[in-house]
Amino acid sequence: MVKLRLKRCGRKAVYRIVAIDVRSRREGRDLQKVGFYDPIKNQTYLNVPAILDFIQKGAQPTETVYDILKRAEVFKEFLFKQTKFN
Repeated sequence: MVKLRLKRCGRKAVYRIVAIDVRSRREGRDLQKVGFYDPIKNQTYLNVPAILDFIQKGAQPTETVYDILKRAEVFKEFLFKQTKFN
């Protein structure tokens, strides 16, 4: 199973949002980098098409990543794409 989770990078609290296998460690090898999150500056960069592709294939975001995606209104686009193609 694939999850979208945070992967810490650098000395400060800066994280990458990655698609990673559930059995891997937090700092393990990721499948793809799909975003960036800096809680100190409150900055977020998201590769929305890649995130939607992983979610469509069954990837589950962790609680923190889910909150980040919800704030960025990614799920509205996901629902829009589903209704558009059905």
